[in-house]
Amino acid sequence: MDPVILTIEGPIATVTLNRPAALNALSWEMNEALVEISTRLEHDTVIRCVVIQGAGDHFMAGGDVKGFSEGPTDPQERRKLFEHGISQTHSIITRLRRMPKPVIASVKGAVAGFGISLMSACDLVVAADSSYFTLAYCHIGTSPDGGATYALPRTVGVKQAMEIALLGDRFDATRALELGLINRVVPVVELEGMTTKLAARLAKGPTAVYGRTKNLINQSLNRTLPEQLQAEQDNFVASALDADFSEGIRAFVEKRKPNFLGH
Repeated sequence: MDPVILTIEGPIATVTLNRPAALNALSWEMNEALVEISTRLEHDTVIRCVVIQGAGDHFMAGGDVKGFSEGPTDPQERRKLFEHGISQTHSIITRLRRMPKPVIASVKGAVAGFGISLMSACDLVVAADSSYFTLAYCHIGTSPDGGATYALPRTVGVKQAMEIALLGDRFDATRALELGLINRVVPVVELEGMTTKLAARLAKGPTAVYGRTKNLINQSLNRTLPEQLQAEQDNFVASALDADFSEGIRAFVEKRKPNFLGH
């Protein structure tokens, strides 16, 4: 069974984590598959929106702890294994962050450990009301990875990030919405429909502009105000030279919906 399934329908790519019996825990095989798929999708100009979801009743219950227990016990071999594996994992997060198109996480059930890191690397998150969240790393005696310690302070603030990381408590979708970790909560029976609707809307938008906007927002906390203003100017000018800008102006004047090409 493939640990990850990639489905492409027109301009929308759906990435399904496919280890439902293990609550889609991140195995080394799934890790490698996500590296390959994220690399492909980053550079595929036909794809205008990406959805990440989990097979079965859960999104992702963190890393494959059982697999960790069966790994090497020799310290040097263990170091090599985890350095290589986490390096791959982090390349996935980097690609999702810089991917020049919107990425939606569609989550339900368990969103734990790396599941929170993966979700946080996505641009928008739609969650079922059945979802529950825990960073959980502290419960197996390790610090977080996958960019969780980067995303959480920027999303929920330092004190809340400390609580989530140090206590590892479970919280529900309502609390996740209050913290700003997710965008929308819907009944579980409506999750697929809401995700599809949102993906279709984004896939019809000005994709290149979305990519520039993602980069501006993601880099904003690392820049001074003058640097950010210059970046905004550069990106606006680049957008103004695109066909989608001309189409957007025409559509506004003609009082109709624009037909964006995405490039």
